[in-house]
Amino acid sequence: MTNLGDLEIFAKVVSTGSMSLAGRALGCSPAVVSKRIKRLEDRLGTRLLQRTTRQISLTEAGQGFYDRVLGILAGLEEAEFYISGRSAQMHGTLKISAPTSFGRMHIAPHLKAFMQAHPELAINLVLTDEFSDLAIRIAELTDSSLVARRLAPVRRLLCASPDYLAAHSEPRHIDDLKHHRCLPAHNNDTWRLNGPDGALSLRPDGMLITNSSEVIREAVIAGLGIALRSTWDIGEELKAGRLVQVLPAYEGSHNVALSAVYPSRQFLPAKVRLFIDYLSELYGPIPYWER
Repeated sequence: MTNLGDLEIFAKVVSTGSMSLAGRALGCSPAVVSKRIKRLEDRLGTRLLQRTTRQISLTEAGQGFYDRVLGILAGLEEAEFYISGRSAQMHGTLKISAPTSFGRMHIAPHLKAFMQAHPELAINLVLTDEFSDLAIRIAELTDSSLVARRLAPVRRLLCASPDYLAAHSEPRHIDDLKHHRCLPAHNNDTWRLNGPDGALSLRPDGMLITNSSEVIREAVIAGLGIALRSTWDIGEELKAGRLVQVLPAYEGSHNVALSAVYPSRQFLPAKVRLFIDYLSELYGPIPYWER
């Protein structure tokens, strides 16, 4: 029977991409890690890892084995969590990835309460679109290899500053946008909208080219044009009158939502489930930025 410790070492080597980093994380030498991996491969009768001087990668058999090992380790953590109950302290590190603006505005300010409730659990919040233990995404999710839990609806509105509208007049029909300065979040970005006649897509011409959504946010507030922005991003500006909704009959696609995304497997690690539950309760069906 395979030693559970060997599975943990194997999973750590894959996640870190290095035997030395895995050994450092587990408190053992690279030589011990290498020996345990070889023992595991000998027991299974197959090579799990391809080793070069520069990197370690999974073989085809290793990838399938790794996917199942993750489920075993997550199931063990879930079983321990079930026995100990929610009052037990969580340990280790939870790595979370989130879009830059949303993470800064609506995750970082709420970490204190969660970390005070779980002082032994370290948080590694990475503001990026890359995947980690838990990814917060704002999108239409279509990847069936992932599990997604909807956390909150996302409303996106067409908006502009009062100064811009005073100088250029307010559009009355969707076709009027052709005569306005529009600010797509990325160059040539397509706006997918829902309107009185159903769904439609348009590609607005933009005078400002940038790969930064935050730059577009500042540009629309400064009066440079009309933008399609989420209410979580501009809710305070709408309340304060620094931005005004235009063409209220049109909103961004209703298929876009705020979701927690994690690898598809039978058991969800307790630390991931705790944080998802925390965010779900924090945001709710009517998130605080909509109230």
